[in-house]
Amino acid sequence: MKYISTRGQSPAQSFSEILLGGLAPDGGLYLPESYPHFSTDDLTQMRGMNYRELAFAVLSRFATDIPAADLKAIIDKTYTAEVYCNVRDGENAADITPLHTLEPDLHLLCLSNGPTIAFKDMAMQLLGNLFEYVLAKAGQGINILGATSGDTGSSAEYAMRGKHGVNVFMLSPHGKMSRFQTAQMFSLQDENIFNIAVNGVFDDCQDIVKAVSNDHVFKAANKIGAVNSINWGRVAAQIVYYFKGYFAATDSNDQQVSFAVPSGNFGNVCAGHIARMMGLPIKHLVVATNENDVLDEFFRTGVYRPRGAANTYHTSSPSMDISKASNFERFVFDLVGRDGDKVRALWNEVDNGGAFDLASTTLSEQSVFAQVPAFGFQSGVSSHTHRMQTIRQTFETYGVMIDTHTADGLKVALEQREVGVPMLVLETALPAKFEDSIREALGRDPVRPASMSDLESLPQRFEVMDADVDAIKQFIVANIA
Repeated sequence: MKYISTRGQSPAQSFSEILLGGLAPDGGLYLPESYPHFSTDDLTQMRGMNYRELAFAVLSRFATDIPAADLKAIIDKTYTAEVYCNVRDGENAADITPLHTLEPDLHLLCLSNGPTIAFKDMAMQLLGNLFEYVLAKAGQGINILGATSGDTGSSAEYAMRGKHGVNVFMLSPHGKMSRFQTAQMFSLQDENIFNIAVNGVFDDCQDIVKAVSNDHVFKAANKIGAVNSINWGRVAAQIVYYFKGYFAATDSNDQQVSFAVPSGNFGNVCAGHIARMMGLPIKHLVVATNENDVLDEFFRTGVYRPRGAANTYHTSSPSMDISKASNFERFVFDLVGRDGDKVRALWNEVDNGGAFDLASTTLSEQSVFAQVPAFGFQSGVSSHTHRMQTIRQTFETYGVMIDTHTADGLKVALEQREVGVPMLVLETALPAKFEDSIREALGRDPVRPASMSDLESLPQRFEVMDADVDAIKQFIVANIA
């Protein structure tokens, strides 16, 4: 399996070659040259598999340059009940991603049982072990530069803390994460973890990461790698739980399901798109946004119009406060027939502060936007009022407490669900990460895992810096010397 850039001007590379990086040299994102496909017979064989077995069945199609025995050992080390132990009462940690049924054909796919109680642990724990394996094989080190709006940072840091040959430099928007998220990251005292609070919003942090990644001389000299959702290894790992959720919600491969996915950077739902392309019977992928509705605008109109910091809202689902969805480029590459030249032209517009309209862009004499329904996408928007109402109604009706991001997903799912088609809402985090919002909605505190009971009282270590690319580069160099 070789990987190509969405912008068509970088040489094809192997899984291990692209694992440690983010952007391709031409500024694009990596995707497989073609998607592997599972037949109905394959799905029948996979139906009875546990999570580790499913992960190997899926990931072995992508990581073809890693010996099968080594890949299996990495997967078996990652997906254990001990690592994913923060389950809701009554759930089995050995399931890794339990399916929690709210009512017939309406389910939560529980993805937040890992060390940082956010869905990003599902991929990040695997990525940490893959990084350690690949670096040890090559006798190399890496300096990871990432940006987070709240969950990626803690998941990455907990996956990479103490890993030999790995340093993590994580940018976050100063003062714009929840207190729990902030404490989870900044309380880490490991010498290989560096937290940088940037004066700005998440998109400023993400732009700095992209700028550094595009400085190929600096990137090579300082061995800069990436763990943001632009990293292909993360997207690939997330594909697995779509298969797990599908099998848990259905009795036969004749059935279709839909997934509702709280969306910011488009990485989570991009994994669902790829699972669908691989043959998983997904009817709809429902993109749920908060007030930062760039993605919903596209799926309604065909216009992709990223917004700057001044027009990005600070909301009660902060991990979705994103107005420039990095992984969206991967879907557009498929949408325009994998035409790297076309993608490069579209993103030149975006990178220069513009927008593009696929309703007026043609492919084979047909509007590109007119082909979106064939990929199964739908979308919807949720507001703070909706989040509070959904959290209350879910607790009162089902006795289940959900966080604000999951509430965005459930609100939109309820609008889009169809009779007879199971709807799976992807859980984003446990409610404990967003105590203030839960308190506002329910008048009570969410239960925390015992290991996190005094998180905010721990000493914190971080640097506050301006959104200055050169200053960030200097900080990295000073701390890896």
